[in-house]
Amino acid sequence: MPAPRNLTELEADVRRDLELTAHPRAPWLQPKTAGGAPVLDALVIGAGQCGLAVAHALKRDRVDNILCIDRAAEGREGPWVTYARMRSLRSLKDQTGPDLKTPSLTYQAWHEARYGVPSWEAMTWIPKENWNDYLLWFRRVTAIPVRNGVEAGLITPTTTDDGLPALHVQTSAGPMTARKIVLATGQEGVGGWWMPPHIAALPPRYRAHTNQEIDFRALRGKVVAVLGAGASAFDNAAVALENGAAEVHLFCRRAEPMVVQPYRWLTFAGFLRHMGEMPDEWRWRFMSYILGLREGFAQEHYNRVLPHPNFLMHIGRSWDSVRVEDDRVIIGTPRGDFTADFLITGTGVRMDPAMCPELAACAHNIAAWNDRYTPPAEEANERLGQFPYLAQDSSFIEKAPGETPWIRDIHLFGIGTTMSFGPAGSSINAMSIAAPRVAAGVTRGLFEADLPRLYADLRAYDTVQVELQAEKIAAE
Repeated sequence: MPAPRNLTELEADVRRDLELTAHPRAPWLQPKTAGGAPVLDALVIGAGQCGLAVAHALKRDRVDNILCIDRAAEGREGPWVTYARMRSLRSLKDQTGPDLKTPSLTYQAWHEARYGVPSWEAMTWIPKENWNDYLLWFRRVTAIPVRNGVEAGLITPTTTDDGLPALHVQTSAGPMTARKIVLATGQEGVGGWWMPPHIAALPPRYRAHTNQEIDFRALRGKVVAVLGAGASAFDNAAVALENGAAEVHLFCRRAEPMVVQPYRWLTFAGFLRHMGEMPDEWRWRFMSYILGLREGFAQEHYNRVLPHPNFLMHIGRSWDSVRVEDDRVIIGTPRGDFTADFLITGTGVRMDPAMCPELAACAHNIAAWNDRYTPPAEEANERLGQFPYLAQDSSFIEKAPGETPWIRDIHLFGIGTTMSFGPAGSSINAMSIAAPRVAAGVTRGLFEADLPRLYADLRAYDTVQVELQAEKIAAE
């Protein structure tokens, strides 16, 4: 079949594909109320790529009474036009994502309809702005309900008016109640961005994390020091150079920079689909090795800084101390002091539910890997032990059973799933497998809670499909 010539034709294909694959079509959930107010069947917190993917999967399973909320304005969900400073996605261009393997919903189909097939064939990597535009189109064409500018707050347990378990959520737009919640908040679902405490103690005018807004134009003529040797660190170093920084020095704490990307290795169906089903010792062994390597940087990230003679990479040089003198920052390193005007840390995220306002009522009782599994001494890693230990449906598990049983109705779809399932909630390449699994966890819980009502419906079901002819029946 030839590719659609424009978006209008493509959107007609989308409608047809979704209609042709809509089975089973029967609605199976009934509206609920709490205190007389409507109750959502599922509230998805986060309307970036992960939130849209799981919402799409839920709609395909006829969970129609859903809502996605996002604190960002429309078009600014996720990192793509905010703090993502790479030029293009790091995923291969032909990987599928929130489309869940529907051909007309893929990025390639959208790109070819908008820019033409030759443009797709000539492109090596997807420009991040294009990906952002694609996600907005995806959201519109799939009719996923989203409310922007709404920030989620404290989650607490409640019940529906007919006694089913539900969750009450404080939000900036007023209280909401849902039977299920999906936390699709990317890097921040069960923690937050982390900066070494001695650097965070500096006044903000001297330092920033790679996820923050940075006025790079103000760094013109300045000496910039970047801590970290992952892709984000290189991206920020490159933007500083491109904005006229006098010098940019990138400090890698390891003796050797990471030039291998293990996520390329694990992109096969067996790993992506089944790693989360394996025994704990194998899940820990694989993921602690992968995450222990930390994020690598690709050739295109390195090529971006290479043309600048005022760039230098320091290997095996940690930042042991920092202090301000004469309006400059003195960094103490194992090889002596280094002086800079501004510091940027590419130091990733930290798993700590207590950092999340939504989880304040249950953070103390969310089980982590270090609560459930003790690895061999040679595989021990305290940082990775802080990742949440999740149920098979990607929901939280209690540390002390019976204290907060309602957390089983909170499902995680973000980077915090990594130790339990692999890169299921933090990369595009796993999305077509991971999003349906999370959605299935939501629908399983909804179905289980509705068993008495559904059984009564079955007993009452009396739709006749055959009209018997009395004269053709002989009865004793």
